[in-house]
Order: sequence, then C-alpha cells, then structure tokens
Amino acid sequence: MELIQVSDECYYFSSAVNIGYIKKDGKGLLIDSGIDKSTMKKVCNELNENKLPLDYLIITHAHADHFGGGHYIKNTLNLPIYAPALEAAIIENPVLEPIYLWNGAFPLPELRNKFLEGKAVKVDHFIFEGNQKIGPFTLEVLSLPGHSYGQIGVLFQGILYAADSYFGQSALDKHVIPFIADLKDTLSTLDYLIGYPCQGAIPGHGFFEEDFYSTIQQNINVHHKQLDNLKDLLNEYKTITFEELLSKFLDMNDLNVNNIGQLLLFRTTFTAYLTYLMEQKIINLCVKSNQLMVEL
Repeated sequence: MELIQVSDECYYFSSAVNIGYIKKDGKGLLIDSGIDKSTMKKVCNELNENKLPLDYLIITHAHADHFGGGHYIKNTLNLPIYAPALEAAIIENPVLEPIYLWNGAFPLPELRNKFLEGKAVKVDHFIFEGNQKIGPFTLEVLSLPGHSYGQIGVLFQGILYAADSYFGQSALDKHVIPFIADLKDTLSTLDYLIGYPCQGAIPGHGFFEEDFYSTIQQNINVHHKQLDNLKDLLNEYKTITFEELLSKFLDMNDLNVNNIGQLLLFRTTFTAYLTYLMEQKIINLCVKSNQLMVEL
C-alpha cells in the first residue's frame, strides 16, 4: 500500500482497493476504509508517519472491500462516518449483501466471509448528491449508481474520487465481467463521467489519471461487448434456460468459476444485462416446465 499525492491536498492509498485521503486546515478525511482492520492499521500508521491528521470518513458504497475497515476506525478513533442512505442500511447490516446474493434466503456459511460481509459499522450522517460541508471541507458529492444502488463519488478541488463507477484497465482485464447491479444506471453514469470536467480521477480499482476518459470508454466498450455476446448466444439458441445461458456466457468469456460466491457475483451482473435487454424489448423472460427461460 502506497500513499500517493496527486495535488496539494489530495492523496490516495494505492492498493488492490484504493482509499482516498484529503486534508485541509489541519483536518483529514478518508474516502472508504478498505476491507478490514489490517488495511486500516496500515493506513493509520502511514498517516501517523507522515504527520497527517484523520478526522472524518466517507464510505462511497456498501461493498465489503470499501467499508470493512470502518469498524476498526470507529472503535479506535470514533470518527464521524458519512455514507449514502441506502448504502448505510447495508453497512450497518452487512449480512444483507450475502442475503440478496443468495436470492433472499439466509446465506450459506461459505457466503459469510469478509469479501461479501464486512463488519457492521454505525453510520453517523447520510450524505447526499450536491455540495456537502464536512468540517473545513467543501465537497461536491456525485450520484454514481450502477455498480451499487446508491454509490457516490467525491470531488474535491478538481480531483474526483470515483469509487467503483468505473474500473481501471488492469481491473477490467482481471475480472473480464465487471460487477454491476444495474446496467442502465452503469451506462448512464459512465456517459456522465466521460464528459465530466475535472483535473483527474481515482477509481476504486486502478490508478489516478488526469486523462481518464479513454479508460471510461473502455468500460463502456466492455459492457457493450458482453451485451453482444449475450445476443450472439440467444441468436444461436433462441430459447434457453436462465442457468444454461449463464453457463454458456461464462464459457464464452473463458471464465472457470470455482466457488459459490464468485458465481453469484457474475450471476448478478448477468442478471443486470438480461434486465437491460428486457427493458429494450430485445428478450423476454418466462417460466416453462418449472424453469426460468430466456427467449429472443
């Protein structure tokens, strides 16, 4: 984990999951808290070594790799925590994520790990789209849904902390099918960001770029490619069960899924793609012979 300074008052901890940091007038604010206590200990040690303050925490969305360390911060420093209202419901009740991944049933033990269920943490204040004053910080909060239901980004002095509204190229290459909950919102957010004026952006997974627009276009291209893949499969089979189509979709992307959690994450994105195609009146979903069918 490396602390990188991108402007006079804007930094980020570069890691598998980036954590933002800004300072002003002797106060410091974190944007996201990593996956666990160990991550936050490293962040706090680095800040202490550099004599940088820590007074506030914003959590951009309720995925465990972005809020799991909040419990440690709350217990050790008792910082005020800010998060979007809908995301806060999951941050405070993190079992909700494995519950919704498991179709609403109480989740299997295999799904109750730190990657899908971070430690619960109390959110002190809701944060909303628009200008937000937190201590000496005047922030612009952007609504960036798609990857998560109520995800936000934070703009401070021209630097955009973009959360998981888009992924860096290495993350796109690694995951092949990036996780989303709603494709329509994802594409709308990406279209919004591709023309957004700022001095640079930091995604949740990837590196700071001053010219990040080509990276966002790559994200758009990935989603359209996956839609085309699904259309190709449906043109071949016309009518196919939901589960068969999911399996063939993963095969088409050379993905070899070997655990339930990973399969359910891909299944969520796959379902988001199907929902989008239904909204576009390209496909239909129905039940036949006790099976969920996808029809072109």
